[in-house]
Amino acid sequence: MGIKAGGIELFMGPTVLGGPDDLDEVVRTFIGGAKRSLAIAVQELDSRPVAEAILAAKAARLRVRLILEGDYLVEPRPLGDPWALSGDNEINRVIHAALLRAGVDVVTDLNPAIFHQKFVVRDPDEPTAGVLTGSTNFTRTDTGTNQAGAEEAPGVVGNNLNHVGILYGRTAARIYQAEFERLRAGTFGDQHERVEPRPAEFRLGKVRVKPVFAPRQGPEMEIMKQMLKSATSIDFAMFTFAQSSGIDDTMIRLAPVLQRVRGVLDRGQGVQRWAATEPLKAAGVQLYENRPGTGVRKLHHKLMVIDERLVVIGSFNYTGPATTLNDENIIVIGDLEETDPQSETAQRRIAAYALAEIDRIVKDLAVPV
Repeated sequence: MGIKAGGIELFMGPTVLGGPDDLDEVVRTFIGGAKRSLAIAVQELDSRPVAEAILAAKAARLRVRLILEGDYLVEPRPLGDPWALSGDNEINRVIHAALLRAGVDVVTDLNPAIFHQKFVVRDPDEPTAGVLTGSTNFTRTDTGTNQAGAEEAPGVVGNNLNHVGILYGRTAARIYQAEFERLRAGTFGDQHERVEPRPAEFRLGKVRVKPVFAPRQGPEMEIMKQMLKSATSIDFAMFTFAQSSGIDDTMIRLAPVLQRVRGVLDRGQGVQRWAATEPLKAAGVQLYENRPGTGVRKLHHKLMVIDERLVVIGSFNYTGPATTLNDENIIVIGDLEETDPQSETAQRRIAAYALAEIDRIVKDLAVPV
């Protein structure tokens, strides 16, 4: 299903939690559409269906490269028997080994903080060029293929609410390919180059698109700038929203003057002492959290809709470390100053799809904070 406007697609899921879109199928279909190359930068890969799609691309003689967060290939404490096929991250290691055996070029990050990217670049110089990104890791819980009590995932119950966005065309693919090459060369986290390029803006169809990479291009400032342009409403669904982010300060300032400032937080993250929950509530922000018993393990979105016209998607949580230390990306879709009627219609269609999912979560899966 999803929503498509020009060269932009947006998906909300997973279906197992009542979402409209099968995120696992979206990821596998995008990978399967590659003709020459795949460059994949993702925090975690434990989904065998996604791994099999990657292996199929390699078997078809495509150039396939991956960057993974290394923390998911080790255990917090060494196993008593290093030869045992066990541990919480064993499925990650099994998939990692399968990729290596197949000759896939796989490296793990050098970021001492968190390598938090979730993107795939496909065929940047071909007609099939495109980028897939969003909040979704390539895991059973994030794509919605996890089954509670499954043999390969003991103790893991439920699935995570997420989104996936796809930008088609060479322009988007080349921007993300350049970021992949920078990461692949070892420039992770806050290890800056001497010159930091400004974020690029371009149009897909008639909709403005602006990818922004952390930490070097400041997604936090971009989100705050867009919020300050708002005239009526801000709606969001956010996994981790901390007081260390400047976004909460901006939201607190805007809450008394906008018609609606509303958000859904992850239940486990929102109650932490460092969370922005209480200051936001005190400012009049309408807050909700995912309720127990719904099958939701985590509300894992990093999603904002402003004035029902502009959408921000990506991997970026609203925290200080996401701003200054982690490897992240956002995409701003739309323009609050748009005057062209056709462009305005297209960006509102995308925003309406994202807002409908926030509405559904509030209505069916959440309770007030």
